[in-house]
Amino acid sequence: MEEVKQTQQSPISLTEGAIKQLDALMKEKHVPEGHGLRVGIKGGGCSGFTYVLGFDEKKEGDDEYDINGVTVYMEKAHGLYLLGMEIDWLEGLNNRGFVFNNPNATDTCGCGTSFSA
Repeated sequence: MEEVKQTQQSPISLTEGAIKQLDALMKEKHVPEGHGLRVGIKGGGCSGFTYVLGFDEKKEGDDEYDINGVTVYMEKAHGLYLLGMEIDWLEGLNNRGFVFNNPNATDTCGCGTSFSA
């Protein structure tokens, strides 16, 4: 009997624009095989928490998700604060970068990278 591997439902989503930009960054930065996108939070920032977004290896205690071909690593405890969050890529005349649309944030700062929950 063949074992069926079940994929966990990711607490976050990535827009098509974010996925395209992440793919381009992985190629441009020569991200090594076995690395994925680390999404998380850390204390600090003007509103209490700041977002963590970068390429990293899987660590003990991480949950692993596949979001449209992008491997995402996240500490289990961070899912509570990020549940339902969408990461988008914005490219405009005045702003360019990743945008975090977090429904759990009760307050955000002007830069959009700090929040409280």
